[in-house]
Amino acid sequence: MENYFASQRDNIFRNVEVLIYVFDVESRELEKDMHYYQSCLEAILQNSPEAKVFCLVHKMDLVQDDQRELIIREREDDLRRLSKPIECTCFATSIWDETLYKAWSSIVYQLIPNVKQLETTLAHFTDIIDADEVLLFEKATFLVISHCERKPHKDVHRFEKISNIIKQFKLSCSKLAAAFQSMEVRTSRFAAFIDAFTPNTYGAMYMDSRELMQLS
Repeated sequence: MENYFASQRDNIFRNVEVLIYVFDVESRELEKDMHYYQSCLEAILQNSPEAKVFCLVHKMDLVQDDQRELIIREREDDLRRLSKPIECTCFATSIWDETLYKAWSSIVYQLIPNVKQLETTLAHFTDIIDADEVLLFEKATFLVISHCERKPHKDVHRFEKISNIIKQFKLSCSKLAAAFQSMEVRTSRFAAFIDAFTPNTYGAMYMDSRELMQLS
């Protein structure tokens, strides 16, 4: 870390688009952590003042449930105060639930320059095909960056579940020297399709099989 802020400072922090800083919520050296964070911010201000800054307060699963909201609120207030004049976005994360996936998806969403145009196109596309829901995933990571929901869905973790299924399937394909291109799943009541949507995204859509038969 010291080397980052000394001999390599200008090289590392020049032309940076994004700074993602991860804090261990149970760290016993919080003052030192904050010092390193401020050193990063100083380097960013000097070399890449337009960069977006995100902070992950990680390992929140180690904090008691009744203390999590208070701790993340206090950390968020401290980080925003220390970050001025830069605006930072904070996330409470853990590898054991959906929070880390949601945080990365939110970060990717904010980095896409034409995301509003994609959302408009996605909503129009969803209406045309009369789908229950259409999801838009970033091609390399399969992080969800947008979705259009026409019928309520009970599973709030479905985005991460679909992403994990596809990533495992892509891994199986690569072991067979094959490339993932698309997927189709049908049952008597349900139909789902995943295919390329734009050069940098995949689209996932699902609908009632009976409605699909009527469209056919």
